[in-house]
Amino acid sequence: MNPASYSREGDQDTAASLAATRRSWHGVAELVMAGPQFRRSGSIKLRVLPGGFGTVAVPALRVDGAELVAGSRRLALAGVTYAGLAAAAGVEPRDLADVYQDGPGLAPGDPVDADPAAAGYLAACFASGDAALRAFAPGTEPVLWPEHFDVAIDLGEITYGVSLGDAHLASPYAYVSPWARPAGEFWNASFGAARPLSQLPRAELITEFFRAGRAAAG
Repeated sequence: MNPASYSREGDQDTAASLAATRRSWHGVAELVMAGPQFRRSGSIKLRVLPGGFGTVAVPALRVDGAELVAGSRRLALAGVTYAGLAAAAGVEPRDLADVYQDGPGLAPGDPVDADPAAAGYLAACFASGDAALRAFAPGTEPVLWPEHFDVAIDLGEITYGVSLGDAHLASPYAYVSPWARPAGEFWNASFGAARPLSQLPRAELITEFFRAGRAAAG
């Protein structure tokens, strides 16, 4: 799925489905994946995988669209709480409030509600972002961070990444965030520069945006 093909301007149902799915994915990333992984392996890092994302250590879990894959089990990301989903996957839910200040703000008893079409779109956005980062900085391993739920790298005191949406912009976007924000027209956000993926529908265009950000940062 092309990252520009799902979202339709002014379509409230689409926007609501996208927001609910992103929130559910974010909750799974922290409570069911990164939290239990931190307890057992000491790392909160996640990674982009085909169809979604997954852990980098034990427990071996991944999201594939609107399902959580745990060994041979495929668990629907709907009609269940995070606690119920975690139990079915064989882990104990854990938040990461003691590790970082932000996050999805969800509790184990909250419901999970992921739409397959929205999940496919979000997976395509993550895949494009991961591919763009690898093309931009070969040899650097992108990390999917559960705090802000973005895939990113740090390079030369600049963070480059792709977010699925947040308080800054509700839809998925690419960003360049220097540790010290420069002056200039390129920098259109408080943290640096951001461009909606609807304007960057291919990984190659996201890579070009990253290169432009590096050049603008001097």
